Amino acid sequence: MRSRMAGITEAPGETHQISETTHKAEEPESDFDPKTMRNSKPGIKRLILTLSVLFSFLLGFPFLWKSVEIYRAPLPFREIDMLSARIESNPLLFPCHFQAIFVGFDSKPSMTPDALGSSILSQMTKLTSKPPQCGTCSTNFSIAVTVDSSSGCIQTRNLEYTSSWRCGLMGTIDFSDDEGVDKALADSLGGKVYSVVVVNGDREEVRAVVGKYRHAWVVGRVSEAEAVARAAEIFVKVFMNGGKEEGLIHGEFMPVGADGKIVLSFNLLNSDPQDWVYDWDFQSIDETLLAPVIEALESVANISVESQVLYHTPKSSFSHWDDEQESYIFSAKDLPFFVNSNEWHLDTSIAAGGRSKILQFVVYIPSARECPLLLQLPNGEISKTNGFISPMWGGVLVWNPKDCLKDSESQHPLWRTISQQDLQEVFEVVMGQFRQLFGLKSNHVYVGASGTSSLLASERGFTEWELDVLSRQHTCFNLHSCATTLGSLSRLVQSLPRMIIMDEIGKQVMYSLEAANLARSNASLGLYDASAVSSRQARSLAEDAFFHPSIMSVSYYSFEHCFAVYSPFFLPVSMHVLLAALREWRRYKQENKKYLAWKTKVKKDS
Repeated sequence: MRSRMAGITEAPGETHQISETTHKAEEPESDFDPKTMRNSKPGIKRLILTLSVLFSFLLGFPFLWKSVEIYRAPLPFREIDMLSARIESNPLLFPCHFQAIFVGFDSKPSMTPDALGSSILSQMTKLTSKPPQCGTCSTNFSIAVTVDSSSGCIQTRNLEYTSSWRCGLMGTIDFSDDEGVDKALADSLGGKVYSVVVVNGDREEVRAVVGKYRHAWVVGRVSEAEAVARAAEIFVKVFMNGGKEEGLIHGEFMPVGADGKIVLSFNLLNSDPQDWVYDWDFQSIDETLLAPVIEALESVANISVESQVLYHTPKSSFSHWDDEQESYIFSAKDLPFFVNSNEWHLDTSIAAGGRSKILQFVVYIPSARECPLLLQLPNGEISKTNGFISPMWGGVLVWNPKDCLKDSESQHPLWRTISQQDLQEVFEVVMGQFRQLFGLKSNHVYVGASGTSSLLASERGFTEWELDVLSRQHTCFNLHSCATTLGSLSRLVQSLPRMIIMDEIGKQVMYSLEAANLARSNASLGLYDASAVSSRQARSLAEDAFFHPSIMSVSYYSFEHCFAVYSPFFLPVSMHVLLAALREWRRYKQENKKYLAWKTKVKKDS
């Protein structure tokens, strides 16, 4: 036992060496700080998982944005602004060519064509409005003068066109026949030139007549100054302005729909069918009287016709018996209450809900209790036509059956048809009302400062020079309306960036601009009918684009609305994902920094 214990204690140096080695091995571990170091590389699985979720959200955002994207066809905003600026800064002035022909005047130095042309030009300048109004020829006209005397014909020099006037023509014309004179002048002159022929004769009475075409004539003993004044006034007040004092129809009184269409609704109203019931042969009137009118106005508007017969349609206003007239009287102050909107079911047309303009023409047959029924004018006189108009609505004509006092004594209702003669007279009044709705005269007489002129009536309801006036004015109004509508559409689309703009709207806007530019081009060339048709198309297309069903559909919503719908779901989730990714990235950087610090310490100790 002793020897064994001695063996163990005999090697003290070896025991010291082992303990020293153990101390050296534990010395680096005493310098390791787990707060600032780590001896293993940090894992990236959590980081990859978090970033993959974040990237999936980022990649899905374009698909989400595409799913809520609003389709917008490109619109020519610059061209729209240019059209509006041109129309506002440069009023549309049509070129007009005038020709004055003086027949039977003595040869005087002042009666040369150039001198007469200067005098007429000076008079016309005084009569034209300043500044020039759109749709007129205020400053864009030319004048040619021809002097037809016994020594021959002398014309104005340096003209772009040559007059087709035949010398001595007026000597073969019978001036008592206005239709013959008008036809002879149309055959001799023709064309698009407005002509006034002044014939100096022996008659004391001076008579001026404006024909159905583009010609007028003044016959009688007239002086040079009077002849110049007459010619200038007819050129400006009649041929330019259509015989209206103001010279231009206001836009709000244009009886044409936004789509360029007019529906003429003719209504025969039997006030009380217990007294009598009247019918009419409207088809014959449509074929003989209305068809030429529709054809004449085809450049201004697309016109359709419909008719109906209504019963039990009393008027709203009251009438009183007048012993002097032996009739029932309703005054002009009662006209606003004449139309009975509750009983007169006039708006039965299929176009009533559209953008076409409906003009109502009512032929009212009173009951036996108030027949005959006459209209008393504000001056106390009885109306010759026994009718009235309402601007932008239509007209009303009160038709009293013949011998209505005797028929009122009958015990049974009478069934009759309005005769063709009476129907002809009725529609002559209706046509006058139709002309008034367009701003033209219905009495075919123009009273001016230099005298009175008779206006020949046309079988088509409108003369050629009246159609020219309407074409110019409607072209101007349509272009203004087109520019206004397109400008409003442009501002609306630019102010609402998420409004739906279909390709059809873009095409309509482009076609509208093309038609408007074509109308301006045709107007500058003096093509009145073509410019009116193009301007009507431009306005109609602009209105179609502005009121397109998709432009204000339920699928339209603003960006704020879109954000309010999707943010309650995506915003909290995306914020959590983003914060988790940032937190995991920050943790990974910290752990990696500890690992790098440990590796640096190991390298330094070794």
